[in-house]
Amino acid sequence: MSASFRVYIDESGDEGFVFRPNVGARQVGSSRWLILGAVIVRKENDLGCVRCLDAVRQVLGRPARTPLHFTDLRHEQRLPYVREIAVTACRLTAVLIHKPSITEPERFTFGRHQLYRYASRLLLERISWLCRDHRKAGSGDGFAEVMFSNRAQMSYEELRDYLRHLKTNSEAMQVRIDWSVIDPDRIDAKPHDRFAGLQMADAVSSGLKYAVNPNPYGDIETRYVEPLLPVFYRREGVLHGYGLKFWPKNAAGLVVDQPHLTFFEKL
Repeated sequence: MSASFRVYIDESGDEGFVFRPNVGARQVGSSRWLILGAVIVRKENDLGCVRCLDAVRQVLGRPARTPLHFTDLRHEQRLPYVREIAVTACRLTAVLIHKPSITEPERFTFGRHQLYRYASRLLLERISWLCRDHRKAGSGDGFAEVMFSNRAQMSYEELRDYLRHLKTNSEAMQVRIDWSVIDPDRIDAKPHDRFAGLQMADAVSSGLKYAVNPNPYGDIETRYVEPLLPVFYRREGVLHGYGLKFWPKNAAGLVVDQPHLTFFEKL
């Protein structure tokens, strides 16, 4: 029997910890945030992702099958893109890591991709809860096929090994992934350009980037997030900790030093 869900994951930002002041309008050094965004669809609705991208290309006047990269689009092109995602049969969840708030960054610098793996763990926890709570009888085997956007320097076999380690040591490590949904052997990575769902996940993570990263003039852009709020994962009506997971603090804790995040605190 095939999987019940298909999950697409992409990221915005990097894993570095070298933070430097902007030079004019250009950010230098490491990004302040690492954001992983996921688009979750039922397997039978997977073609909805293709239709979503087709509709966006039509609006933007782009040829069929042209890959869409959110950061390469102009502001006025991004808005119809996220509006189209908002009417697609999907759910979204994201993990937003504010790296300057990590009190022990050395925990994530002793080996390659440690922070990315930890962000993946947090994201997969939330994906597993959403899928577990929305299974339908007779619709697949209850598991999710998880596809990451391929990162050139990343070993996805190492990521699968990391998840196998978490599964074996879930209780000791307080891992909250529901393993009846997530199977490390069903984790894969594919080029961003080949799958509509990965391009949608890119739009989600990049859109969040513009909402948490002030530009050189101190302004943020929340209009790429606002249309998507109805399709972010909520549990019993609660968004924070489910559809949006801030780490290492919650949104309210981050507002103390970053007043622009009040937008998220009020959600």
